[in-house]
Amino acid sequence: MLERQIFLHFSVSVHPSKADPLFEVTLVNATLWQNYGTPNMAGRLRMTWNSSLVESEKINVELWGYREVNRSTAGSSALQAEIRYLYSLGRHVPNTGDFSFIPEPREEFSRWELGNIRITASSESEGQRNVRALWSGGHVLAWHLEQSFRDDSSAWAENKCLQWDDLERRLPNFLDELAPCPCTLAQARADTGRFHVSLCTAATVGWDHSVQSLHLSQNHGSGQQCCYDHMDALVLTGDSVGGSTPDRAHDWGLPPYREPPRVPGYSHWLYDVMSFSYCCLWSDLCHIYLKHRPSSGCRGYQPPRAGVVFGDLHIITFDGLSYTFSGRGEYYLVFPADGGLRVQARTEQLKLKNGTWVNATRLSSVVMKENSSDVIEVRSAGDRLQVLGNRKILPFTEQRWMDLQGGLLSNVTVMFSSGAGVELRLHEGTMKATVLLPAEFSNRTRGLLGRMNSDPSDDLTAQSGKVLSSTNATPEDVFTFGAGWNISKTSSLFTYDSHYLLDSYFFPSSHDAAFVPAFSLPVKHDDPLVADMLSMCLGEGAQFCIHDTLISRSLAVGNATLKAHQHHQALIEALQPVVSCGWLPTPRNGKKNGTHYLQGKTLGFTCNEGYVLYRSTERTCLEEGTWTGEQPYCITGGFGENGNVGKSSLFFLFSFRVFSQCNQL
Repeated sequence: MLERQIFLHFSVSVHPSKADPLFEVTLVNATLWQNYGTPNMAGRLRMTWNSSLVESEKINVELWGYREVNRSTAGSSALQAEIRYLYSLGRHVPNTGDFSFIPEPREEFSRWELGNIRITASSESEGQRNVRALWSGGHVLAWHLEQSFRDDSSAWAENKCLQWDDLERRLPNFLDELAPCPCTLAQARADTGRFHVSLCTAATVGWDHSVQSLHLSQNHGSGQQCCYDHMDALVLTGDSVGGSTPDRAHDWGLPPYREPPRVPGYSHWLYDVMSFSYCCLWSDLCHIYLKHRPSSGCRGYQPPRAGVVFGDLHIITFDGLSYTFSGRGEYYLVFPADGGLRVQARTEQLKLKNGTWVNATRLSSVVMKENSSDVIEVRSAGDRLQVLGNRKILPFTEQRWMDLQGGLLSNVTVMFSSGAGVELRLHEGTMKATVLLPAEFSNRTRGLLGRMNSDPSDDLTAQSGKVLSSTNATPEDVFTFGAGWNISKTSSLFTYDSHYLLDSYFFPSSHDAAFVPAFSLPVKHDDPLVADMLSMCLGEGAQFCIHDTLISRSLAVGNATLKAHQHHQALIEALQPVVSCGWLPTPRNGKKNGTHYLQGKTLGFTCNEGYVLYRSTERTCLEEGTWTGEQPYCITGGFGENGNVGKSSLFFLFSFRVFSQCNQL
């Protein structure tokens, strides 16, 4: 089973920070590199690398810069990305895997504020392109900025922050295009079609967990970063500078990738990370940054629905209907009503370890495609998963991610641009497939995973449109229903690259009508498996565990089926909708005793010494998504002799009431 993340694009996408760490130049003490020249940030900068990867006794250490510049042409003016060799930090340096230096301001290159370190063999010319080299990740080049930065970094950064503020005011609004964050970390981890757990950049650094949205806005290539505290609750910038922030330029870029602001990594650093350094790290103007990068919250978040195929061969639909279909052939898990997402499954007859064939089937391959995306197939190959992209086997030697045309793949999880995700796992050599679909797919799905419409009664809908009642259906009826979802040869997405696949699936019918599974298995109490099986197969999913134990004659296989079912149930629980009442501000000159805004949470408010609290001291988030009470305020003036509000406070209250009434008109 693949346990690593993959990144690869079939055209021109190269992310500067997605290489395997073993092949990178490591910047030792990244904080010093990031903030060099600010107060108390000085000394030697150090880098390390694997010296065996550069086949030379001497090496060159070079600095390369990245920027996006306006190149005016006849009748048009557009940004263009530029990465360029700037200068060398060392020539003919011994290849020891370790190099340090004391940086000096470089006035002539101070406009290059983002870049990478590159190491090449000393036999290569300075700045020569397309040569074997090791690269560092992209980083802010604070260490070579002009002398005025070192003289007064705060004033220098304030000026840069104000320039960025002016630029942001003139750029198009992108916030309305972004999907909201999940309310909890559990939701974010489960929603693998749209979010990926990672270490975020900019203001999100410092929290226990963070996730990046995989769903990019199509107009601007923007994205979302969501951060969670040690209680797995969403952190908002209204409560912390390190809260969740949107990104004008998504870290992973957007096709065609070469055009700013869609260049992977670099555009994000220019638009969203450099500005954070200007306003929040190097000066006290973070309120300007947060004005343009406010947290979206989670009130509009809708979890996806999940359907699963596991064991020998059990199905739970998007609406929660469970049944067993042991057909042998190739079938639709998801059939697009509108020509969009297609997910097809191949099943094979189960063979025991002793070589005996039994009348049951299991999943052996899943293939998928969405609109014009690449065709992605994941096969079971013994104790591992084999992945094909456009009918070619994909190697996983060095990559952590594979960025495919129209979708991403990791661990092995395929994520499509629509937000749909398909997870593939192995349990005791048996593949499990989970399909996650966002709410936009409601009433748009058919196939073995049913109609996604919150109504399980119509999940057994045949291609003809006839609905089989799950209440009265026999196992034979369900088998006939499933067989009807076999794929045609012209619609097949599968690869047939062996004699076995050609003879077993390509030439014969897509559904093997001659194969009849065992619809029921009697439990014989003199069977030596039964006692251990009944003590193991308990709780929800016990019927699947019993079925697979008896079919396979293996407690390990039955237990794997039970674990697969329990994993799916945990996924469904994590994806349950959560009610959020939205962020509440801390009253000026007061305190708020919490930052969690979900149903059932109560926040308390107090005022600093010398101030009096007006309105609600506590507010509770209700089931309908609204807060009890009214927004509190801290008022000066104190109380009179009898505990009444003083004159200055009365004037404030009167003015506030008049102002509130005017706003409501």
